[in-house]
Amino acid sequence: MRRKIPSTQALVCFEAAARHESFTKAAEELALTQSAVCRQIGSLEEYLGVPLFRRTRRGVVLTEAGAAYARRIAPRLEAVERDTLALMAHPGAAGTLDLAVVPTFATRWLVPRLPRLAARHPELVLNLETRTRPFLFAETEFDAALYAGTPAQLANWPGVEAVPLLREDLAPVCSPALLGGRRSLGAHELAALPLLQQSTRPHAWGQWFEAQGVHHPGASAGPRYELFSMLAMAAAHGMGVALIPPLLIEAELARGELVIACEPAQPGERWYYLVLPERKVGDPLLGRLREWIMDEAALQEPPGGPTVPGPRARGAPPGPAAPRPAARRDNRA
Repeated sequence: MRRKIPSTQALVCFEAAARHESFTKAAEELALTQSAVCRQIGSLEEYLGVPLFRRTRRGVVLTEAGAAYARRIAPRLEAVERDTLALMAHPGAAGTLDLAVVPTFATRWLVPRLPRLAARHPELVLNLETRTRPFLFAETEFDAALYAGTPAQLANWPGVEAVPLLREDLAPVCSPALLGGRRSLGAHELAALPLLQQSTRPHAWGQWFEAQGVHHPGASAGPRYELFSMLAMAAAHGMGVALIPPLLIEAELARGELVIACEPAQPGERWYYLVLPERKVGDPLLGRLREWIMDEAALQEPPGGPTVPGPRARGAPPGPAAPRPAARRDNRA
């Protein structure tokens, strides 16, 4: 059956005219005459059987149907252009992977390591886009995802295989100035300092103090921040103590902007996973990415010892059998 798809040139002219709400400006952008743009849009309206613009004395205005069509068409044309440019940049290589990522883990852990990926696999181009919730791979262009969650949360993400990379151990960190010249504090001393909260881990401080045998009724008090990167910035500026995975603040710890305020780190319930759609598990490009990222995770050894699962790394975290990988909650990190 022949596809019901209008002329690409007509769609390009329509998208430009809709964006500018001007045939003249669209013609200037596309290096066409105004009459050529008018003819293309006229042919598109005839093909669709729907008016896309209202002609007025001052120019043209999108109809309601035209505005809705423009909202749908614009991102699709952008995707076609992006994919075309990617193929032209790497002819014959087919080495591009689109990865959905949780923001802080991507910017703080993954991106600083990408030069090593480029050195090991120069043919592999990695595109990153933020996604904090599970999604259906079949409805997106993503090839894989980096996700933060618990094995139980991953149970409702259908059609995927999840590779556990790193456990999200949480350590109390603060500006060195907040320690008043001391190397570290006891848990009771820490309870007297302002606590910074992570909004998607509302019980983290309570669990940490409980593990240290300290009753702290105000453990949930303090300003809340959505991302670990926000927490790190607030803690570095002396606003309080934050519970942050050391693997996300390697640079701040190395520069001395943040220090571990109290040992040890609290073993976390969440893991960072590489999530693959089952239909692409055997893809050779994804195989190279999976092997590299697991090797990088195996090198990670934050304060308190390694957090990488041992021989079971390719399946599930150590301990009781984990449910089938996936998740529903929004786990910004």
